[in-house]
Amino acid sequence: MKLKSLHIDSYRHLENLDFDFTYPEGHIKAGQPLEKICIIGQSATGKTSLLELVRDSFSILNKIEIIEGQYLSVYHTLNFDGNLEYISKETKLKIFKNKIVKNDVDFFNDNGISNTNVLVEKFIIDNLKLSYLSAEIVSRESISIFNEDPQKIPSESVGFGNLSQIRNKIANTIANKKPESYIHEFVYSKDKNLWISLLFEILAYRKKFTQMASELINKGAIGDLNKLNKEYNKWAIENENPLISFSKYFNPILDKLNLEVDLVNTEYPIPIKSKITQEIIPISSLSTGTKGLLLSMFPLYQLDTKDSIILIDEPERSLFPDMQIDLITHYQNLAPDAQFVVATHSPFIAAAFEPEERFILYFDDKGKVAVRRGESPIGDDPNDMLSNDFNVDYYNQFGKEAHKKYLDLKRAVAQETKPERKKELIIELAELGDKYNF
Repeated sequence: MKLKSLHIDSYRHLENLDFDFTYPEGHIKAGQPLEKICIIGQSATGKTSLLELVRDSFSILNKIEIIEGQYLSVYHTLNFDGNLEYISKETKLKIFKNKIVKNDVDFFNDNGISNTNVLVEKFIIDNLKLSYLSAEIVSRESISIFNEDPQKIPSESVGFGNLSQIRNKIANTIANKKPESYIHEFVYSKDKNLWISLLFEILAYRKKFTQMASELINKGAIGDLNKLNKEYNKWAIENENPLISFSKYFNPILDKLNLEVDLVNTEYPIPIKSKITQEIIPISSLSTGTKGLLLSMFPLYQLDTKDSIILIDEPERSLFPDMQIDLITHYQNLAPDAQFVVATHSPFIAAAFEPEERFILYFDDKGKVAVRRGESPIGDDPNDMLSNDFNVDYYNQFGKEAHKKYLDLKRAVAQETKPERKKELIIELAELGDKYNF
């Protein structure tokens, strides 16, 4: 399922806004839903509100039942005036406040039907998958799970056993829907059980590893290094460490921080090691930005994200610019078939999107929020991005004063007739230009 369009008559402080989330005419993908969407805007323009609107519409879709094959079992399909349009290979869906149109068939609110003998069916929408990664994803609760000894995490929370059965159990329990559909929110106050469920493969592997080690000790293999290595290597082939695959995605990101996932240590569910000191660093001791990377990257690696929508609010939070530059590419590598909807304040993040994938929220002359498409090409200089799309004059008071002085010197050089004085002005102009890169 992909988001195709959004029209807002009224939602919170937003009014009369239209978003066409398809590639425009002339583009090689003209008419197709955007693969990624970037929402830019200064504070209070409603970036997070738009993400929450999409999230809430999915939550409603997950609860709806059909009465007598025609009526919806909820009275308010949307909590705003307007409409949202989704599309997948099998389904076209347009959601209004009082009705839903599925593949050109109208389903209206139930109008107070109360007869207990009416036929009630589930409103089926295949592959309804959405993940919401809040800007407040880092919390004490979520970090505590990654900071625990895997052996101390209660196995009954996951229900160790046949892994395929566990997958189905998790999908049904968390999403309350059939396994291929889910709605997950990764927010500050999220229940620990979601994280434990996502870690179940790693926890199951650690349990097997402990059992194997115990058996080797009981067999006396601990005193015979050759036998120990032989038995362990055989076991490792039959039981691949699930962190190996995740590390292939996550280590290239951690490399700029001189960190990596340690595949040997068993202290933590996902051990992080310093490449300089070779010491394991508790997750709680990592920087806020690094914690945020782990908490956002790992769910996308673990979940089935094919044809899903992934909402990310401020992915740049607490990250140095060099980490922001390729961040969206890293996300797309983890979920190549998902549609990303990203709200950001960062020109480095925005530069990873094509201009038609950017939607800039701004206040018009009447103080109302308006929207326009981006201008800067993908990969543009962040300063150009700030000027063209963010509409920000990125020079502060000191920079403006230096630039004014630079322009005054240029005029003075052009007007000066005395050679010696002209030479002095040219030198001063060159020094100021080199200093500020004017």
